[in-house]
Amino acid sequence: MSEQSRVPPRQRVVKTFPVLSINGTPEIDIAKWRLKLFGLVEREVELTYEQVRSLPVVRKEADFHCVTGWSRLGDVWEGVWVRDVVALAQPKPEAKFVMVHCYDGYTTNLDLQVLLEEGMLVWAVNGEPLAPEHGYPLRLIVPSRYGWKSAKWVSALEFMAEDKPGYWEERGYHMRADVWAEERYGERPVRRRT
Repeated sequence: MSEQSRVPPRQRVVKTFPVLSINGTPEIDIAKWRLKLFGLVEREVELTYEQVRSLPVVRKEADFHCVTGWSRLGDVWEGVWVRDVVALAQPKPEAKFVMVHCYDGYTTNLDLQVLLEEGMLVWAVNGEPLAPEHGYPLRLIVPSRYGWKSAKWVSALEFMAEDKPGYWEERGYHMRADVWAEERYGERPVRRRT
């Protein structure tokens, strides 16, 4: 596949990896860090960093596309498949969506099926540990979705029957964020409570 065919509409390739966040980089004590799986699951699970790292390791080349118009191609991410983590909690049949919660207060929603098919929880990129500003100790990567769905500093996965907007979705960003369909903004008007 040519480089140009990997670039979605209205995106440009960059060499740097810009840093974007809603509240700056949180300080995380790895000894106290936990990943919680809760909501519509057969059993709630809380994993330490060591437990996540003990799952089968995956290394996968995947592109990253930001809604602001930049793309990085060919990064090699190292971590675990989300589906291997999710299997520990056994989502109930009515679970169709996931809210990703993060240590900085950020949230984003995803279709459970998309998350299971392509989602990775990663701790390294291109052979180097994630820098704190890029999501250390664990970030989500969902290559077919714009970067706001690839949440940094992941702390929990909440399984839900109904889709709910996360941080950017509440502010008018698209609920699905498919990069090839250019689902950037405005799937439906969202009114914030005052």
